[in-house]
Amino acid sequence: MKKLLFAVCISASAFSFAQDYSVPAASPRQKVEQQFSMSKISIDYGRPGVKGRKIFGELVPYGQVWRAGANSSTKITFGQAVNFGGKMVPAGTYGLFIVPTEKDWKVILNKDFQQWGAYTYDAKNDVVDVTVPVNKLADKQEWFEITINPTDENSGNLVIKWDMAQAEVALKPAKPDAVTKIAEKLKEIKKIEADAAKTKS
Repeated sequence: MKKLLFAVCISASAFSFAQDYSVPAASPRQKVEQQFSMSKISIDYGRPGVKGRKIFGELVPYGQVWRAGANSSTKITFGQAVNFGGKMVPAGTYGLFIVPTEKDWKVILNKDFQQWGAYTYDAKNDVVDVTVPVNKLADKQEWFEITINPTDENSGNLVIKWDMAQAEVALKPAKPDAVTKIAEKLKEIKKIEADAAKTKS
């Protein structure tokens, strides 16, 4: 009976341990969420490593659609309508894909954001695509990375880099005049609230 009780305790401990830990992923999943203008942009993507391989032109063939990461397709969510590299995109979630060449990348937003890789990619579901130049990095980017770098209060760049390559897509509000007016009104409201708080104290 004691042996059985001991075995049960060991099994329970192992099960609890397994719930807290997992085998390291070859391409860890990354979720990025950042304030953008009046709302947020979030990105969910897999981060493959270079691991001594030749990436662009071999592992990621030129002229073919790539999932922009690893495993399930990369998802990008805009909390408001945006100007994506000069083209208007409604608020919502999209699959992010890339068609790379040696000199530039076609960056695509597609309605289907729930597919595995790019195996069922259908150009008919494309919302927009923009072609941007590729710059050579001074230092190798071992792990694939997507970030958003602000350029001012309401604008930024979507930065995609891996190995020795980097490309950027400019992001702006779809309706900058409306955003400016809303921001001014919000600042007025905050000032009124601050003044009211001072009066109470």
